[in-house]
Amino acid sequence: MILAKHFRYFSLPYKLKLSTLSFAAVLAGCSTATVTLPAPPATDWVNSCTDWDDWDKAGPPYQIYGNSYYVGTCGISAILITGTDGHILIDGATKAGAEVIAANIRALGFSLSDVKLLLQSHEHFDHVAGLARLQQLSGARLLASPAAAPVLSSGVVAAADPQAGMHEPFPAVRVDGLVTAGQQVTLGQLSLMPVATPGHTPGALSWQWTSCEAGQCQALVYADSLSPISSDSYRFSQHLSYLKAYRAGLDQLAALDCQILLTPHPSASNMRTRLQSSEGLTDANGCVVYSQAIKQRLQKRLTEETAQ
Repeated sequence: MILAKHFRYFSLPYKLKLSTLSFAAVLAGCSTATVTLPAPPATDWVNSCTDWDDWDKAGPPYQIYGNSYYVGTCGISAILITGTDGHILIDGATKAGAEVIAANIRALGFSLSDVKLLLQSHEHFDHVAGLARLQQLSGARLLASPAAAPVLSSGVVAAADPQAGMHEPFPAVRVDGLVTAGQQVTLGQLSLMPVATPGHTPGALSWQWTSCEAGQCQALVYADSLSPISSDSYRFSQHLSYLKAYRAGLDQLAALDCQILLTPHPSASNMRTRLQSSEGLTDANGCVVYSQAIKQRLQKRLTEETAQ
């Protein structure tokens, strides 16, 4: 169970509400939305894209499960969750990728003006540089973690980020509210749980929600990148509080109910390979395996730092 924490939130339109609910309530929060056009099959995306493909390469959208859709590029994920009171979009890709996302949302038969809420995974340009354009096109409100909000508002990576100084500035976006891990974000019948998973960046969030189809519900998790990548001068071993939070986020991720794992870089969770399997994206051990793999990479990195 994810423990609730106190929440700081600016007032927003569209009757967005945040409330502390039990984990069981998260799984009960199924919602469906009418699609005006048939969703392209996942095989179209598989045939159009390759593993670790170009970040800005256009690929067709597809239905992940129920009211959840993949609308990102071949190399960068963006997830649309639809509801009768409006839609939620997680991540905006690069500046060029934003146009792909917008086109994919329209291709599914949805209106950009019905996207009411924008959310983020981690605050690097390849996942959030397109949010300003998508906010302009949709008029949606953007919620961010407290650590990510100043970065999104300025377009400049924070000094505390392991990759500080490695990225060019990206278009600043209007941040309309803050989220705190453990407090659900809801829009109508849609309910998403933010999970603090710092490490790749200080403000990184993973997201958990439920989608249903044909009376069957699945817990979906959009797990952040979490890879221990940094500038040449950064040492994770010299930032003990950050390292502790990094490990705690990985443990929490592994403990989540997680039938379908999604990641900001599709290939980080072998999405294309999984889509070609008989089980598709469904894998009850997905988050556990993903977390363990990151832990191994982190330990390898720490060992290398000790040897230097």
